[in-house]
Amino acid sequence: MVERGSGIAIWRQIGEALATDIRNKRYAPGEQLPPEPELAEKFSVNRHTIRRAMGELEQGGLVRIEQGRGTFVQEHAIDYAIGKRTRFSENLGSQGVLGHAQVVHSETLKSAEIAHHLGLSRNASLLRVQLIGKTENRTISVAEHYFEEKRFPGFVDKLDATRSISKTYRQFGISDYTRKWSRITATLPSEEVARLLAQPKTRPILKVEALNIDQDKAPLQYSITCFSGDWVQLMVNDD
Repeated sequence: MVERGSGIAIWRQIGEALATDIRNKRYAPGEQLPPEPELAEKFSVNRHTIRRAMGELEQGGLVRIEQGRGTFVQEHAIDYAIGKRTRFSENLGSQGVLGHAQVVHSETLKSAEIAHHLGLSRNASLLRVQLIGKTENRTISVAEHYFEEKRFPGFVDKLDATRSISKTYRQFGISDYTRKWSRITATLPSEEVARLLAQPKTRPILKVEALNIDQDKAPLQYSITCFSGDWVQLMVNDD
């Protein structure tokens, strides 16, 4: 299975063998690879060598390593549209993927910078809601959404029930809203974001800072959303 003394590191040979299996569809997208002990026995090496080979495959984007679960063949990325009307569930639904938002944390706070984005006084009371965006089998985004607190009494309870910001807005008489601007950057995740996305801190994420406005063009929602770079590719539309 591996050629010792060839001048090519054993872990690299193992990585190439597994990569070939993946490209030849021996392991399907989303399928879990054999556990480390089984691979170590198969290639007659120690688990550290297998771990290094897996790390190389992960860096190459062929697999993802989920702590406590194992190593999985990377699926195709989800195309997530950023445009005039950006809706999480609708974006996923258009590709035949079910998705919803789940509240992780909420709090009230004051921030002069965020209040400025929302067109409020620097001492205005703000509502911060942290959400994770989930598909059928994993989390693909972690977001912080900021709102004027007094405008949306009971917002978090309603969001818990609807699992959709758009549906929650309708309960406040807001039938439509649009994106005023988006700023997209690639960066490394914080420890908390990496944990919520179940990915290593060394894997990049796509960060989208955005401002949504209501039908009267008044600031409605300021957001910072972190997407898993392994699972999402952003498409900017000019709609």
